[in-house]
Order: sequence, then structure tokens, then C-alpha cells
Amino acid sequence: MNHPQNSRRRLSRRPGRRPAGAAVAALSVLAAGCTSSAGETPATGAGTAAPAVPAKQGGSLVIGAEAEPDCADWIATCSGSVWGTFLMQTTTMPKVFDVRKRGADWVPVASDLMTGEPTVTDGAQQKITYKLDPKAVWSDGKPITSADLKYTALQIRDGKDIFDKTGYDRITSVETPDPQTAVVTLKSRFAGWKTLFSSAYGVLPRHLLEGKDRHALMKDGYTFSGGPFKIKEWKKGTSVTLVPNDRYWGKRPKLDKVTFQFTADTASAFQAFKSGQLDALYPTPQLDVIEQIKNGLGGARSQIDPQSGNLEALWMNNDRFPFDSPDVRKAIAYSVDRAAIVKKLYGPLGVEKPAQSFLSPIVSRYAASDFSVYTPDLKRVDSIMSGAGWKKNGDGVWAKDGRPAQFTIVSLAGNKRRELMEQILQLQLKQAGFRMTIKNTSAATLFGKQAPAGDFDLGLWTLVDYFPDPALSNSFSTTSIPDAKNGNSGINFTRTRVDGLDQLLNRVDTELDDGARKDASLQAEKLFAKDVPSLPIGAVPNILLWNKNVGGPISINPGEGPWWNLEEWGLAQ
Repeated sequence: MNHPQNSRRRLSRRPGRRPAGAAVAALSVLAAGCTSSAGETPATGAGTAAPAVPAKQGGSLVIGAEAEPDCADWIATCSGSVWGTFLMQTTTMPKVFDVRKRGADWVPVASDLMTGEPTVTDGAQQKITYKLDPKAVWSDGKPITSADLKYTALQIRDGKDIFDKTGYDRITSVETPDPQTAVVTLKSRFAGWKTLFSSAYGVLPRHLLEGKDRHALMKDGYTFSGGPFKIKEWKKGTSVTLVPNDRYWGKRPKLDKVTFQFTADTASAFQAFKSGQLDALYPTPQLDVIEQIKNGLGGARSQIDPQSGNLEALWMNNDRFPFDSPDVRKAIAYSVDRAAIVKKLYGPLGVEKPAQSFLSPIVSRYAASDFSVYTPDLKRVDSIMSGAGWKKNGDGVWAKDGRPAQFTIVSLAGNKRRELMEQILQLQLKQAGFRMTIKNTSAATLFGKQAPAGDFDLGLWTLVDYFPDPALSNSFSTTSIPDAKNGNSGINFTRTRVDGLDQLLNRVDTELDDGARKDASLQAEKLFAKDVPSLPIGAVPNILLWNKNVGGPISINPGEGPWWNLEEWGLAQ
């Protein structure tokens, strides 16, 4: 599944992907050179986990967080920012599958909530049987049971204002023959069944939420936990503090407290990191990030991981003028020099080729390169626009029926790299005959209000695949357009409607044979490139920085974020 970044959650939430080998190699070389003054530890490259430094019991850490989530009701549309997943959800919500690395790939692995991997019975109606570990309990000591899975499933399937119902909308029944057994029956096959009750949402406590206002109880933080930590406090605008869940049945945290401090300004965050006020950072790849690493971070360590689930793109609102015209969308694609943008902004990270698919690096084997036909070609732009009845006005801007081809782009305010990209786009599009203005906003406004309501022309953000599954239906299927019919659920914010696409995306969702899934995905790729509902820009690498006082096995998990194993972090011995 996906999220906007902010797993196809927005950065937002969605599944994962992988860049070309050349980019991986370049990152390896770059990271190997990320050394500084004496005493500084070299960076770890190409996704390699750093050697573990023994960690002692007790103590606390303060970690910088680039963005504050809008809410902590993980199944609601307000939970779009992936930072909520990173900061609170992963460490407090029990789930059926974890995302773990096996060999070179990140794959779903049954979590410690389960006694083993669920069993699947294929047929006209797919049945999935879950067996829960009887040792699993909530932070109040009550068992985590099959009733919790049933409550979660029905809240998502039948609820309104749900972030994404993919898979849950196929559930016909949830049987609970005993407290440790849940049998979920689907009305049709669902190839991505492992996403259910996993990274996107996890499992909710029925005994605490049923019959009550779930959203009101969770949106500002909650007191319960089924993970190694629990939320002690969420100071809006300042920080989130986690403390150990003393009743967790798995590996207990080493730290007594972890505080995530909101540090939206990259320069200020780096200054706080270098001065020791912050113990770790997970920065968006800004223009000066690698330069900061190369110039020395006083004994800090870093990991650069190109095998991310991050896909940055220009998201066109297909319901808004002028992007309601396929001709305009194609002309835009021929106006933008994506290769120049990627080289300028990601070149220091070793990424020099634009993305040619909406699938991220961790699911790249299902992707094609059909968007590679879109390279800068102003003659092609003129031909497409003139052929569709557009003419340039006195300002050199294309116009039709008295309406100029002008629009506004929106992204996250304060993101210097995105702001530079917008300026480059503005110039490129002006040369092609389009007028673009810039009006950025906060993550809460963009992903909690504007995007779900379709209140934007052109967007620039990153979708984050949080589970290694190639489904794109939640981002592009017509059934995922938020509206009154589906309770304003779904993340097809671009209002994409492409003839034949729903059927292909449904095949990707339902084919259990991996070869058939890939075939359907490749066919969908052709339709994407033909219609250009939006335009992929680049796969964004992950970067994690931590100071020498931090111990434990530290590495980036492209699905669950940098703090996927926070219970193993501690103060270095």
C-alpha cells in the first residue's frame, strides 16, 4: 500500500521500490567518501546497516522530526503524513506483518503478535486464518484477541473519512471462533492480503474503543499500546514523548524515554544536531545535507539508503483546469526537463536519472520505463497545444476560449529543495508557454484538507510505499477518489480517470500468480504514460544521522522508517 510523504502515506503512505544499479553504485561511492575530521565515523552506504554499538539500559534520547503529523487516528484521512507512522504508530500499534530485510529484499514477515504466518484458502471467496499469540496483551494487561481484528476490519470497511479501504472493502465477514483465532473471508481474491492489519493501520483495541468516538479518543494521541512503547505526551507544535510499555510481551526498550522534537527548519535541525541537542535526524535530502555530512558532524554516523519507498512527482488535478485536458498534461510532460532537475537536486546523492514509473524502488520489478519518452521538446509542446486549439496570447501564455493556461503549484512550506524545484519548474514551464504561481502550505493543510478535497491545481510531494506490494489502486483507481459515495476515503487526490486502468489495477490487486501481477502492472504502466495523469520526477533516497552517544543496531527500514527497532536503541556503552 502507499502513503503520501508525508506509504502512500504522504511525504504520504504507500508500498516500496528500488533505483537503477548505477544510482546504487554512485551512492555507495558517495557514502564511502562521507568522512570528515579525525574521530568521525564514515557513513554507511547503499542501505548497509551500520555495525551495532552496544547499548546500555536506561537513559533518554532526543530525536529531530521534520514534520508534525496532523492526527494519530491512523485509519482516518487526517493521518496522511508518514511522520505519524514513524513517530508513534510503528512503536505503539500491534500488527500482523512486519517489513524486514531477507537477503537483498524487504519482505513481509509474521510479527510477534502471531504464532506464525496466517494461512490462506484460495477459492471463489478467499479465506485468511490468523492465529494470535496468547502472550500478546495491550498496555492495560487485556489480551489482544480476534475481536480486536474484527473491530479494526469493520471500522475501516464501514467507516467514513477513512484514509484507504483497499482490501478491507473486500471483507464479507470476520469470524472469531476463539480469542486467538480470526477467520477473514473476502468476496474476491486480494493479492495484497498481507497488508491487512499490518503497517498501514495495525490492530485497534476493541475493548477500549467500541461504542465510543474512536477519532476523538485517538486523534491527539492515545494512552493504550500494543507495541514496545506508549505515548506519554504529545505537545502540539513542540514534541512527542514515548516511554516503555511495561506490559509488552516482546523485546523491551532499553531507553527510559524518547522525545521527538519537531524541527521543520533543516539548518536549525543540523545546528541542534551538531551541538548535541539532538541525538539523531532523519532529514529529507535537502541541497546541503550531504555537504553538511562531508564537512563534518563531530563524530556522527550516517546511512544513505537508495532502496527507498519514496517517489516524488508532480501531481496534476485531473478535475481542474487546465489539467482536465490530456493534451495539456502531455504538453507539460514535454515541457519539464526532469533529468536536469534530478541531477541538480539529487546529483550530490548519486541519483542522476528521473523516475519513469509511479512505482518506487522497493517494488521496481513490477515497473516499466514508459515515461522515458517524455524529454524536453518545445516543438512537440507547440504541436500538441496548437492541435488542441490553444493559441499563445500577448503574454506568450497558451490560451483557449479566453482562458490562459495558468495554475498554482502547492508543496510543503519551508522545504528548500522543493522550493528550488518549484522555481526551476516555473522557469521551464514559462519557456513552454505556461504560467505557474507558487503557494505552499503546511503538511496538515495540504494532506489533511486540500489534497483530499481536490482543492489544488498542481502538487509536488512524495509518496512513500510502506509495504512491499506493487498495488497502485489506492492512488489511481476511480474508487479511491475521495467523495461522499465512499465516505471521503481513498488517496486518488489527482482524480485520475483513465479508460481501462481500473481493470488492470484490479488485476494487480487480485492476481495471486506473481507473473500475472507483473504483466498487469506493466500494462498499467503503458496507460499511465499514454494519459499522463501525473508526472514522476525521482526516487528519493533515505538518510539517517545519529551521534556517537547512540548505541544499538541502527538502520533504515524503507517500510517502517528509521525507528522501526527503537526498542533496541540506547545510549552507547
